[in-house]
Amino acid sequence: MNAFKAFKTNVPIAWSSNLYITLVRGIPGTRRLHRRTLEALRLRKCNRTVMRWNTPTVRGMIQQVKRLVVVETEEMYKARKQKDADHRAPRPPLIINHLPASANASSP
Repeated sequence: MNAFKAFKTNVPIAWSSNLYITLVRGIPGTRRLHRRTLEALRLRKCNRTVMRWNTPTVRGMIQQVKRLVVVETEEMYKARKQKDADHRAPRPPLIINHLPASANASSP
C-alpha cells in the first residue's frame, strides 16, 4: 500500500492519455452512489486494475471515489509491473564450494 500512496501523490494526470485505476479498498459498506460509480468504471473486485481514457468524465468519477482507488499513469503502471516481474523472476543459482581454501590451492 505504501507504493500506491507514493504513486498517488505524484500523478501528473493532466498529461497522460491513459489512466490505470486500481480498486484498493473494498466495496461493501460504501454508499450506493460510490458503488454505482465503481460499477461504471468496471471495478468489481479489490486489487483489480482497469485502463480508461483520460477524459473529464472519468476524472470526475475518480474524484468521487478517490478514497477507494489509486490512479496511475501509463508509465507508472508499466514501471510497477516491471518491478514486480523483476522481483518474481528466477534468480541464478548460488554455487558454493565446500572444499577448504588450501585444498583448492594445492590441487594442480
